[in-house]
Amino acid sequence: MFAVLVDFTIKVGFEAQFRAAIMEQARNSLQKETGCHYFDVCVHPEKVTEFFLYELYDDKSAFDTHLASDHFLSFDAQVSPWVATKSVRILSGLAK
Repeated sequence: MFAVLVDFTIKVGFEAQFRAAIMEQARNSLQKETGCHYFDVCVHPEKVTEFFLYELYDDKSAFDTHLASDHFLSFDAQVSPWVATKSVRILSGLAK
């Protein structure tokens, strides 16, 4: 498996719009991408501008397909003005 972890800090006033957009992005990724197996969205319970994503893909190729998808490109263009900071970590699963 190929894991992607993303931390977002959203600009104050854009939390609701970002929440709606990221939830739609999660649904689209799971429904439209056969290589996407898990897309979880979390928000800090006390700091509503802090979001965390945990995504699982078959491999790097599946993640590259995700990054090139129309739904991701549209999402990224929509939310970019709302994002104060973004940090991405990539991890590979260990063989069992």
